[in-house]
Amino acid sequence: MKAWVPGKYFDDLNSGDEFLTVSRTVTEADIVNFCGVSGDFNQLHTDIEFAAESAFGQRIAHGMCGMTIASGCLNRSGLIEGTTVAFKGIKEWSFKKPIFINDTVYVKIEVISKKESKKPDRGLVSFWLCLMNQREEIVMEGQWDILMSRRIERE
Repeated sequence: MKAWVPGKYFDDLNSGDEFLTVSRTVTEADIVNFCGVSGDFNQLHTDIEFAAESAFGQRIAHGMCGMTIASGCLNRSGLIEGTTVAFKGIKEWSFKKPIFINDTVYVKIEVISKKESKKPDRGLVSFWLCLMNQREEIVMEGQWDILMSRRIERE
């Protein structure tokens, strides 16, 4: 059996480090499921005829659905698997372009800063995330702050 390998620790990351996640295609089922979970059944997401007459010309994924997909891509990357202490917050987040059904998205990640914590077993890492589509356009982007475990030397 293959040993489980944790993600990167606070100590492993440096400002300027860049990573890419796996990609995934956004489906109609994703949008329908997000409607059910969020309670947001806005016509831009649920009504083909209404959306066709909108500025987008077709149904789009919820902005928050895209943000959630970015979170999932980050987690699937393994980068923070098993080494996250807590998601601390979002400093900013910009919605740049719509996500359409059948768009394939992935996340570009950059470490923008690190700050040691008062507790020696953790530190705060600020990441800049860009959710990209298959045309390499930025769909949404912003800063996420994550409290990460530090490597603890055992004697």
